[in-house]
Amino acid sequence: MKKFVYLASQSPRRRQLLEQIGVGCQLLLASPEEDAELLERVLPGEAPLTYVKRVTQLKLEAALMRMKQRGLTTAPVLCADTTVALGRNILGKPVDSEDALRILKILSGQTHRVLTAVAVASGRRRLSSVSVSHVTFATMTLAEMKNYIQSGESMGKAGAYGIQGAAASYISEIKGSYTGIMGLPLFETTELLKKI
Repeated sequence: MKKFVYLASQSPRRRQLLEQIGVGCQLLLASPEEDAELLERVLPGEAPLTYVKRVTQLKLEAALMRMKQRGLTTAPVLCADTTVALGRNILGKPVDSEDALRILKILSGQTHRVLTAVAVASGRRRLSSVSVSHVTFATMTLAEMKNYIQSGESMGKAGAYGIQGAAASYISEIKGSYTGIMGLPLFETTELLKKI
């Protein structure tokens, strides 16, 4: 049987990125009765780095339990979580278009951090890593923000944007991992998988 990892993520980008480096994956998604959004709740006063590490570990433990409960073939499990932060302010996924506009107004003309934590488990081993990148947005007009939100790209993404889409035309500079900004830093992921 071909080697693979379980990917506990709904993100099609994460799956594509794994395929890009030749890693086969099977999705290990939460069932409808699991409250996956509850895992992503920010604790009062929580720093972005602490938050992204904690959420990724919670997702990993939930996925391992899922694998066991479903009686699946044992294989490494990979989880990731991405958050966007300006200072200590965590800018998560927008709840609606108004919230997306609020987030884009905050990011416009600013440099923010994108933190992506990756965790892998195999047997009793747990390994993790965090990629931190800096992204600078040009100043966006209100019309540009509204047009971008109307495209639908804002929804379901931390910081209300996806670098691999139309938002790239407003990004003047990045420092760090492009794939980390997309949601799965391939260098860190590859290093973790080598160790597993």
